[in-house]
Amino acid sequence: MHWRSWDLNLKIRLFGELITHTFFWMYFPFMAIHFSDAFGKKEAGLLLTVPPLLGMFANLAGGYLADRIGRRTTMLMSIALSSTMFGLFAFSPSPWVDYIAFIGIGIAGSLYWPASSAMVADLTSEEDRRLIFATFYTAMNIGVVAGPVLGSFFFVHHRFELLLICMIVELLFGLAIYVWIKETLPSHQAGSARQAFSLKEQFQSYVVIFRDKPFAIYIGAGVLIAIAFMQLDLFMALYVKEHVPIQPLVWWGDWSFSIGGTSAFGWLIGLNGLLVVLFTLPVTRRFENWSDRNSLVLSSVLCGLGLFLMGFTVNIWLLFGCIVIMTLGELIRTPVAQSFISKYAPEDARGQYMGASSLQFSIGRFLAPLTIGLSERLSPVGVFAVILGLTLVSALLYVYMFRLIPQAKKTDAHVRQP
Repeated sequence: MHWRSWDLNLKIRLFGELITHTFFWMYFPFMAIHFSDAFGKKEAGLLLTVPPLLGMFANLAGGYLADRIGRRTTMLMSIALSSTMFGLFAFSPSPWVDYIAFIGIGIAGSLYWPASSAMVADLTSEEDRRLIFATFYTAMNIGVVAGPVLGSFFFVHHRFELLLICMIVELLFGLAIYVWIKETLPSHQAGSARQAFSLKEQFQSYVVIFRDKPFAIYIGAGVLIAIAFMQLDLFMALYVKEHVPIQPLVWWGDWSFSIGGTSAFGWLIGLNGLLVVLFTLPVTRRFENWSDRNSLVLSSVLCGLGLFLMGFTVNIWLLFGCIVIMTLGELIRTPVAQSFISKYAPEDARGQYMGASSLQFSIGRFLAPLTIGLSERLSPVGVFAVILGLTLVSALLYVYMFRLIPQAKKTDAHVRQP
């Protein structure tokens, strides 16, 4: 599917989400430092566990609203909330108001993404969906790479101006959505927009979704692989800082450039981000003829293998190789996972399935820090072996899930017969 044939909705949102995501990453990585300075490290650590938990409920609510009042309306609600919270953050008189604004921005984002993903699925054919999702993922990661670099200056030295610009950018994006983007909620669901919001109905809808056994297994497998992916910022960071000595990265005669410890970790993270930006689309095209099952299984194995091999070396170039293996797993997985849900979910519950799918990342983010405590009892190789074990279990769960899907579809078809 060529860029010229893309729906205007997709073009506007791709550009808008690239800009807003870049600004998001200009402040987000520095919030832990900001709250640690304001409240103390222990208190900040406890406070920062709250947003992911609230994000779980906001994701579910975002999916429910996307299927009831519409994708466009839900996105506009989210942007209105985030704009207000950025304004509150900019003019905040105290760290506690900063914290409230930070939570509000996180909730707004969690409301937005299920509706955004559902809209992509509404506007694309099944054969084009992987590539479209991969393009959006590439745009998002451009923001992940560029945002922290810019934020390291602007957040520290011009925080008020940065947050004010974030508010303006959000408002402009919301205006673009209001003016140019049309609702994509299927016509037979449009009548639901007149129904009142019902927490009971929302809860009952998600109970039905999680009784869907293949989908529940998909969430379980996703939680395990999410725990592994998030070790980039957790146990891998600790391992590199404590065990990788300062060593030459490049040299020429008597001159050399050396890195190690924290600086080596920065280079590894930078390589991961660069690979995601440069190779998401080529890798997606290379694997577009692979089945969803084989792609998800291979991605789990590569992620675990790349991390596991790190435990056997402190050589920076070999660690770069391990990052390449792990990142390849990430690049194979992401567009496949998004397109799989859009294919698997019933059309009238697509937003809710997208929202429920995001729980795997929220739960994974909540459980991932347990590896830090595990490192006090096990050697680095032992911890990496546990992580590899989680990814292999994830791969087995994917195999089992795809065996169940034909049976589940037959059962569903039988139940729906008059």
